[in-house]
Amino acid sequence: MESILKPSFNIDESDESIIHQVINGDINVFENLLLKYKSHVFKVVYKRVPKNEVEEIAHEVFIKAYLALPNFKFKSSFKSWLSGIAIRTSYDFWRNHYKSKEFSMSSLSEKHQTWLENVITDQSMQLYNDQSTEDEAREVLNWALNKLKPEERMMLDLVYFEGLSGKEIAGMLDCSLANIKIKLFRTRNKLRRIIEKQLKREA
Repeated sequence: MESILKPSFNIDESDESIIHQVINGDINVFENLLLKYKSHVFKVVYKRVPKNEVEEIAHEVFIKAYLALPNFKFKSSFKSWLSGIAIRTSYDFWRNHYKSKEFSMSSLSEKHQTWLENVITDQSMQLYNDQSTEDEAREVLNWALNKLKPEERMMLDLVYFEGLSGKEIAGMLDCSLANIKIKLFRTRNKLRRIIEKQLKREA
């Protein structure tokens, strides 16, 4: 049991050294990376998928990381690269399993509807952070985000709720900063149009 719980190699060894060893055929040392980043991957996945799916998705993340390790270019930290795999794997889960939940605008409280109306203005997402009733704000936003594609939902979540910069997201998702800015701009406009259309329908 002890051999399972504890790695048989130097736990202080650098990620780069371990990666080179794995690529060169010493696959057992990959366990060191798993032990080192297991908690981090669980945290990333936990925020993005249902609780009962976290363990399976996290396991899938490490399988993908192991298989893709020869393609790791050392342009970013292994942790950042692994985070990107975790986020994309969460994307894949929602692509395959997500079903939109329909909510009636008439069932939302006056505070909810006021928040939705404000989303259409330039204040937009920033208003979320100013809400004294954070749970209500998130409930309303979830209603609106259900109308977006999983990729679009995740993009807004990373920027406005986790506070990541465009550069950080570009590194995680392995695309250009310009591409991230364009996608974010389009997604925000799409969200506004969805909310505006619904508000007019219920008026």
